[in-house]
Amino acid sequence: MPDDTAAMTEAVEEAAAEAPSYLSQTTGDILWLILAAVLVFFMQAGFAMVESGLTRAKNACNIMMKNLLDFSFGAIAFLAIGYSLMYGAGDGFIGWSPEYFFMEAAIVSPDNAEAASLEAAGWVFQVVFAATAATIASGAMAERTKFVGYVMYSIMITAILYPITGHWIWSGDGWLGGMGMRDFAGSTVVHSVGAWAGLAGAMILGARKGKFSEDGKPLPIPGHNLPMATLGGFILFFGWFGFNAGSTLAAVDGLSYVAMTTLLAAAAGTCGATVTTWAKFGKPDLSMAINGCLAGLVSITAPCASVSPLSSVIIGAIGGVIVVLSVLFVERSLKIDDPVGAVSVHGVCGAWGTLSIGFFGSSAIDQVFWDADTCIQNGLFYGGGVSQLGIQLLGVAAVFAFTFICSYGMFFAIDKMVGLRVTAEEELEGLDLGEHGNEAYADFQQYADEPL
Repeated sequence: MPDDTAAMTEAVEEAAAEAPSYLSQTTGDILWLILAAVLVFFMQAGFAMVESGLTRAKNACNIMMKNLLDFSFGAIAFLAIGYSLMYGAGDGFIGWSPEYFFMEAAIVSPDNAEAASLEAAGWVFQVVFAATAATIASGAMAERTKFVGYVMYSIMITAILYPITGHWIWSGDGWLGGMGMRDFAGSTVVHSVGAWAGLAGAMILGARKGKFSEDGKPLPIPGHNLPMATLGGFILFFGWFGFNAGSTLAAVDGLSYVAMTTLLAAAAGTCGATVTTWAKFGKPDLSMAINGCLAGLVSITAPCASVSPLSSVIIGAIGGVIVVLSVLFVERSLKIDDPVGAVSVHGVCGAWGTLSIGFFGSSAIDQVFWDADTCIQNGLFYGGGVSQLGIQLLGVAAVFAFTFICSYGMFFAIDKMVGLRVTAEEELEGLDLGEHGNEAYADFQQYADEPL
């Protein structure tokens, strides 16, 4: 027995001597960035399911195809020029660095494997964000957009619009970031950019056939699969932990705090929208509850690393109320047809989330992720006055003006070049057949009383 014990002890010591050392901080950062990027990439499935479920069956293939292709074309465009425009050296308004052209900086060799791998991880994390901005616009323009036009504007958003606004706020030398604007994970940079582009596109496209009566009254066009939309909402909720917590850009302790504020705001947004529809319509509405959850998530995306848990609940709940009122206003007052409420969820609530830092932001919390020289000022409700709120408001307004004006011009040009909207006959038949020659559901039939 003693001999066995000695042999066992010797084996354990040898194994301990051969055991690998702890991962370096850089390797840990790379692992976390890739894991977070995978979570955000999975959100593409969530967006596809929400958009498809909230629209009609005859367009399901088209919507799935758009969500697949906007990522694919967008990734190549972001590789070619988008990342360099966003993170290249610049003058505060636009960047460019030759080593980021087709990501030359990420090519590994024995001499630079760690640094190049970190560059690659940063690019992978950012490209899934760029794809998110493009797919948000898809929802606002669903069921009547030509596929070729969709591909063209997806490339423009991922190659130019998203990178430029991202440079302003996230690059380190952007003019808004230099002023102290905080948008931790992209309420404005990602969500509002996609929504304001979608707003411009929806205005140029016009409403779907049968959406408004002759006297301008909005008519319901129900989605074909609410369980699918609900599952998509859960997938987006799941992926958002990568979206927000991954924006720490490093494997640091504070990422768990960001995950907590993200969860709380989503729950509060769902409750806020549910209670609002219950009070307004007499019954809680599932589609609005889904959008309320997303509204809470969008609202907390900017302040997730700058506010307390209680503040995150308040921010999310207000977002849930806002999204219901905004959807009704966009449809009833502005007469804009947004089939999934993308402008309200991502644009209006993205603006609210960015502004909320000026109300609820805490310098002490923000310093966990930024140093004392670059952290935010306390928000209005924390005794900091209106200074930070003014900076946030300037950022929201500047990004809206730039994105909306550029997007309107882009969609106008696409409309003149290749046409932006399908024909009335294709819209009636469904884009699945007209644009792709496919059917999402075998033997699907168009009923006479179905809205066109």
